[in-house]
Amino acid sequence: MRVWQVVLMMLVLVAGGVRASEVIEVPAQVRLASERWEDYTNADGTGIAWDIMRKVFEPAGVKVVVSSVPYSRAIGLVKRGEADAWVGSYHEESADNIYPRWHFDSDHIYALSLSSKPVPTVDNLGQFKLSWVRGYDYQRYLPKVGEYREVQRREGILPMLERGRVDFYIDAQTEVDYVLDQAVEAERNKFRSTHIAELPLYLAFGKTERGRALMALFDQRMDKLVASGELRAIFAHWEQPYPFAKEERYK
Repeated sequence: MRVWQVVLMMLVLVAGGVRASEVIEVPAQVRLASERWEDYTNADGTGIAWDIMRKVFEPAGVKVVVSSVPYSRAIGLVKRGEADAWVGSYHEESADNIYPRWHFDSDHIYALSLSSKPVPTVDNLGQFKLSWVRGYDYQRYLPKVGEYREVQRREGILPMLERGRVDFYIDAQTEVDYVLDQAVEAERNKFRSTHIAELPLYLAFGKTERGRALMALFDQRMDKLVASGELRAIFAHWEQPYPFAKEERYK
């Protein structure tokens, strides 16, 4: 059985602005690895990110195959060629991967703290002791970060804040809500979460011929889906903000 299909794409060559027809062989499957994030990349294949990936790849004849593994293992699977891309990378987060032009969503980044702490902003974060989960490397994407410590897991964050070991815990909105839910109801008002940034999320593809072919298909499909607004229904279904409104205005 033939496992490769030939897709004819019109690619725009950025250097010189030349158009060229190029035949690219695209696998019949795309193997995507991700940490399990509730209602985003559920282990059973449901969630907004998996719905987006199926909308991108499957109309082009490429079946989406998902793996739910810890974040660091997802990166390792791609590096070893056991997966084609990992889901939820920040731009050029890893030198071992290649990145498409298009992101597929944005991470809503929040700072969790005691309510008594000053309101954080991107500009004043450097004045405080920060913390986040190991491997997320927010110091690369948030300006003026000074002192920070990394933790292995999201349990135990609230006591760390209460004891003053750090001033703010940084994470995506869903994960901050998960941490906040660990507080008993009577003590939730002791804590405050504040939106501080939006970070585009990418597929990080392997540096292989297979990865390059899938990345080219991803960009081609996203060009069409954003222009048509077809992804809006997926974000509306999961009650999440639509991240491509700006691109639609300038199409």
